[in-house]
Amino acid sequence: MDGEEVIVPTRDQSLAYLSDLLSPDEIRQELDTKVFGKRDIVYFRETDSTNTRAKDLAAGDAPEGTLIVSEKQEKGRGRKGRGWFSPPQQGIYASLILRPTISPREAPRITLLTAVAVAETLLSLTGLKVNIKWPNDILVNGRKIAGILTEISAHTDAIDYIVVGLGLNVNTPRFPDDIRDKATSILIETGKQFPRIRLIREYLRRLERYYEVFKGIGFEPVMKRWKQLTNIVGQEIMVEVTGKKYIGEVKDVDRDGALILKDTNGKSHRISSGDVTLM
Repeated sequence: MDGEEVIVPTRDQSLAYLSDLLSPDEIRQELDTKVFGKRDIVYFRETDSTNTRAKDLAAGDAPEGTLIVSEKQEKGRGRKGRGWFSPPQQGIYASLILRPTISPREAPRITLLTAVAVAETLLSLTGLKVNIKWPNDILVNGRKIAGILTEISAHTDAIDYIVVGLGLNVNTPRFPDDIRDKATSILIETGKQFPRIRLIREYLRRLERYYEVFKGIGFEPVMKRWKQLTNIVGQEIMVEVTGKKYIGEVKDVDRDGALILKDTNGKSHRISSGDVTLM
């Protein structure tokens, strides 16, 4: 087959492939959380999107802490309907149902909280130099290794549920041409395969810990750690919000996770979502 590389795994490689399934029993083994991953785990070999499945379950009153995982996604989603490359057994494609007693305005905090948990997971297990790009991307050497998609169902002043979706590139050896320069994986960065089961257990543990801090103490400790893991404050950026572009310096990230941007005319803007490009 011209232009294609066919790799026939050895027996040991095949066994490793089979042993790294993200099955409920494997996830729960040695998992020391209280709720996340200890309640219902819905497992797919293949699905359209774990966030889509999670939203269906949340609308049907699935409890907080319900975890949805899939070995492959046919229609993995990122922000603004963008696709997420989700080849079988090469990444972590997982969504968690949360039911926090917070206002809809506070919902973006969950994205930042999740970013801290993902970044710390990678730092602790892989040693890679990780950077959080506002609002929801995790970068290594300037390329995206993970993304977070947070979707909510809310009334005027209360949240019904939040679905937190994670796409983490673990053992992906190569990416499609259109994202090859923008995406990376643990395998690409380290040259080694990494057990996905260790990553998802550590992610759940750290996410639950920060979630409990948020509910018990408040968001300030989480925000402090988030700022340590990003370099956006003080950076010159361009951010596009619903077709409008703002260029200026990031002065701060406020307590709800919004950027405080001072544009080239000296005017300040509070930006709660958008696509950021470093200048």
